[in-house]
Amino acid sequence: MTEPADTASVLRPSLLAAAPLAAAIGVFGIVYGAAGAVEFGAPLTIAMSLVVFSGAVQFAVLGLLAGGAGAAAVLVTVLALNARNLVLGAVLRSRLGGTRWQRAGMAWFLVDESFGLAVAARKHTATVLLASGVLFYAAWQVGTVLGVLGAQAVGLEGVASAVFPVLFIGLAAITAGGRDGVTRAIAAGLLVAGSAFLVPDLHAFAPIIAAVLVALLPRRDG
Repeated sequence: MTEPADTASVLRPSLLAAAPLAAAIGVFGIVYGAAGAVEFGAPLTIAMSLVVFSGAVQFAVLGLLAGGAGAAAVLVTVLALNARNLVLGAVLRSRLGGTRWQRAGMAWFLVDESFGLAVAARKHTATVLLASGVLFYAAWQVGTVLGVLGAQAVGLEGVASAVFPVLFIGLAAITAGGRDGVTRAIAAGLLVAGSAFLVPDLHAFAPIIAAVLVALLPRRDG
């Protein structure tokens, strides 16, 4: 009898964290849709979002084809970008349960953001992965269609880019256990915020740098 309430208690904070991420994903979908419509045409651009569902891959393919790259270069790039999903899937495998076909279906919605939320949830991993993944998928499709139809995201790309590192630091705080973990998450957040102001050119690398520096700090028990 307590299972539905327990699931809701896990889903609620996860979906609240997913909402701003979905908004940022939608913004990038608009950018991709507008650019893709010029390069590929509207039908192929929308079809690619429906079938591929990977912003990194789609932008990479768009850039490569626009630059005249051949099929081999595109294939190698796609394989390299998607290789990380093997690691993400391996991390979640023992926590998902279900049949092989059910896991295959959930893998469709495995992106960096849904992976982070699923890991942060600790319980009901499959439910969180599926719910957040569907939300992100819908946001990407809506953004793509809006971009194809001529919507503009001028000035919003920077805001959307800033959302991801901040919220991933938030996920680190959610998963942190004990005072030491919380302290590390706060330190990582401060490092990301400080570097964004002091060294703007390192903005894209700030979360990685912060994570490494904080992870290397000596551990204190208690």
